[in-house]
Amino acid sequence: MGMNHLILALVSLSCLFSFSTSASTPPSYSYHYSFSHSSSSAPSAAFNVHFSKSSGTRMDQTFNKLPTLPTNNVDPGLQQICKDTDHPEECISNIVPFLGHSKFVAEPVSVLKLEIQAMDNKVKEAIDKAMKLMQDHSTQKMTASCLETCLDNYKSILDSDKRVLDALSLHDVYQVSMELSSNIENLQTCEDAFLEANIKSPNIQMDSAIRKMISNTLAIGVDKVHF
Repeated sequence: MGMNHLILALVSLSCLFSFSTSASTPPSYSYHYSFSHSSSSAPSAAFNVHFSKSSGTRMDQTFNKLPTLPTNNVDPGLQQICKDTDHPEECISNIVPFLGHSKFVAEPVSVLKLEIQAMDNKVKEAIDKAMKLMQDHSTQKMTASCLETCLDNYKSILDSDKRVLDALSLHDVYQVSMELSSNIENLQTCEDAFLEANIKSPNIQMDSAIRKMISNTLAIGVDKVHF
């Protein structure tokens, strides 16, 4: 009888230890960052952080592991600037083709100008494709209407980028932030046109590339450029 009580006590103690160990283990969280911009207020790098409990899952890999950057023959200063953007690999790959064999001093303003140049080239590609599709008689009427909306907003991005370059020459960081932020709204208007029409955009890959470029220019222009 005494042995039975001893066994029961050991089992109870084991269960109690197991419960206290699991209870002391802190829950894991995943962090999701989103940039929010309001046209009625001054632009700022304001990020909303949302917390969600996860059971037995890893933290979002985006924030746990930095992407591998193409470091061969890339200016360390350029790597450092691009590292702090949302899309560092694209940041570097967009700029490298413009460097050629000339000596390049990587600092925020010069990097921002090259990223804008790369974005303008991609926007012009999107404009050319949109115009060809609009002129194609086989393109559905609703698709052509959405493309027309995109065409206007693509041109607005080019206009904003010109104003960014002018603002940089005047050391006007507020105007730089305003114009770069407006590019988000311009592209969003294009994407929303297809979303509301429940149609897949024929420019979806280009728009995705442009969105990453806009994000990178905004990160550099707001967080890195100081006069």
